[in-house]
Amino acid sequence: MKLAATSTLPQNGLRPSGWVVWLLALLAFLALWKLAEPLLPWAFEYPKALKIPAAKWISDFTKWLLNDASFGLFTFAELTRFISAVIDAPYRIVLSLLSTGFMSGRGSAAIQYLPPISWIGVIAIFALLGLYAGGRKLAAIVSACMVFILIFGQWNSALITLSSILVAVPLGVVGGLLLGIAAYRYRWFEHMLRPILDLMQTMPVFAYLVPILIMFGFGPTAAVVATLIYAMPPMTRITVLALKRIPSELRDLGNIVGCTRSQLTWKVLVPSARDSLMVGVNQVIMLSLNMVIIAAMIGAGGLGFDVLAALRRLDFGAGLEAGFAIVALAIALDRLSQAFALRNTETVHHGPWLKRHPYTLSALAIVVFSGLAGLVVPAFQTYPEALQISTGDFWSNVVKWININYFDTLEAIKNALLLNVLIPFKRFLLSLPWIGVVGILVVAGWRLGGIRLAALVGVLATLIAAVGLWEKAMITVYLCGISTVIALLIGVPIGIFAAERKTLWMWVQAIIDTLQTLPSFVYLMPAVMLFRVGDFTAMIAVVAYAIAPAIRYTALGIRNVDPALVEAGRSMGCTPAQLLTRIKLRLAFPEIMLGVNQTVMFAISMLVITALVGTRDLGQEVYIALTKADPGRGLVAGFAVAFIAIIVDRLISAAAQNSREKLGIAGGPT
Repeated sequence: MKLAATSTLPQNGLRPSGWVVWLLALLAFLALWKLAEPLLPWAFEYPKALKIPAAKWISDFTKWLLNDASFGLFTFAELTRFISAVIDAPYRIVLSLLSTGFMSGRGSAAIQYLPPISWIGVIAIFALLGLYAGGRKLAAIVSACMVFILIFGQWNSALITLSSILVAVPLGVVGGLLLGIAAYRYRWFEHMLRPILDLMQTMPVFAYLVPILIMFGFGPTAAVVATLIYAMPPMTRITVLALKRIPSELRDLGNIVGCTRSQLTWKVLVPSARDSLMVGVNQVIMLSLNMVIIAAMIGAGGLGFDVLAALRRLDFGAGLEAGFAIVALAIALDRLSQAFALRNTETVHHGPWLKRHPYTLSALAIVVFSGLAGLVVPAFQTYPEALQISTGDFWSNVVKWININYFDTLEAIKNALLLNVLIPFKRFLLSLPWIGVVGILVVAGWRLGGIRLAALVGVLATLIAAVGLWEKAMITVYLCGISTVIALLIGVPIGIFAAERKTLWMWVQAIIDTLQTLPSFVYLMPAVMLFRVGDFTAMIAVVAYAIAPAIRYTALGIRNVDPALVEAGRSMGCTPAQLLTRIKLRLAFPEIMLGVNQTVMFAISMLVITALVGTRDLGQEVYIALTKADPGRGLVAGFAVAFIAIIVDRLISAAAQNSREKLGIAGGPT
């Protein structure tokens, strides 16, 4: 890694003349803000005559799809019912195997004629998968995760959640793989797909729950569809990237030996990209687990429903236990998927089937034996409730104790921040002219990324105003901005302090891994119990959820600094403070900027959920649309949230890229 000369600046970066542009832009903005309000009222409130009735258009289109749309042989409604049946069939089979057993009859008259796999059988299957993929250590880890879920009384809910994941993940992997292959083959399809994937990843899930409910009804099927929309984009992106990285020599070799296009894809390219594709599988699994609570809102059940029920009655302990069960399930599935990605599959086994598949045979034997034993001793089939433990009351009492003993202190902190920081900043943003804010964003886009980025951020920001959501968007920006700043003020110093302390970093990494795996709804419960509802409560929950990437990327950047450069600084007599500020932080700046980007993305995704505690931003607009079953209103608000996320992402990414070029760093962090 070499440091570029100080006179070398990126082509689209902030040149010295850029300060003149910024000065002129700020002066024009101040003049518009302070002098033009009586003369140009449209600059402060978008003209009603020019507003785009996008919500009505979307709602009318949804009604047309359900009532009138036809594809010749079948209607759109018949298509959605067919998709529901295709998804529901494997889900019912998996659910019967893991949770309910096989039943005859319906409702209260249903009779179980075959029990589900016993808890011993399920744990044994996980242990054997771990042993097969990663050895004894992995088998012990995944077994411990499942035993944790069992002992703390979350077993049945966890298996309902696992049933949804075992259906959603294969569908997401196959769908993402096929879309990625198509995007790799056809450049025009990749260009068309990229903005769609951006929207799928940045739009709040709440926004498209209403059309999914209308099309697929209330139940596990709708939850699986919502999970697919949320979890499929990373698989698609990773597939395209993995196929592009395959050496051209392999493709040429396939063509030389006479492979057809299909054979080249499935026998050469996809096997060669296996390791990268397994990373995509891992991402689909983790994002599917992130969806379990939102999926529970539309009928999925399981651990997500337990967390939601605990939130409704403000039972922090019960919600935390269900959240930790989700974490344990996520750890088990994450470690297994990573181990399968790293496992060598080139070994060929010969001989009889029984010798070639000892793990499968062992699993079948344990399942059958434990099932038969369960007919004689029920404890072998269902873990006894008397042996279950719970710490729910302890955690709830801890929050109550804090509330009782430190109520005045907490209230003083809350009021001080509200009156001196939050409310003034909110009023400041709401007083700004929308056209001036759009202009500043355009200038920023132009200086950081050129005309294309300027046009993108200008169009997206203008569309937010044009659909009548500018005020709510500014409230979203205010909450997201303050939460991000606080998360960075806490997270960046922690990342700096822990980065070069190996033991401390191990503990910090374990904590932030848990924070990122815990369901976002879990953060709301203690915040509401301690601070009631409102913007301050939302800010606390957002900071707790968004702090992890600020810590992770800061530490990553500092740990990746070339030790030779640090040693050179020491030899020149730099103090520890100078080494940190003049070498480490400068070289880690691109990664820190990516951490800022991810912190903002986490904050935006959490803000939609904090609508449950009384915020008045775009998140509340999405939530109101969900309660009123208004697809147009929800999707328009969701698009506005996505536009904000895309604007921030593009600007910060451009700034990080400029920083890399200025420092002479090739590429970026992987």
